[in-house]
Amino acid sequence: MDWQQYIHSGTKILLGKPTVKGTRLSVEFLLGLFAAGWTEQQVLENYPTLTKEALRAVFAFTAE
Repeated sequence: MDWQQYIHSGTKILLGKPTVKGTRLSVEFLLGLFAAGWTEQQVLENYPTLTKEALRAVFAFTAE
């Protein structure tokens, strides 16, 4: 997966933390939700601007 289509970091957004493009949701925050036991469905329902592909990109980014 080409995570670069979905993840970026810029100094003006969350102090440069990697975020999902078009949101202020950091990779770190989203991984924390999963670590706390949230399911993919719960994340997508609570953050409707996210897509399944964007969540996959979070994991691909982290793995790389």
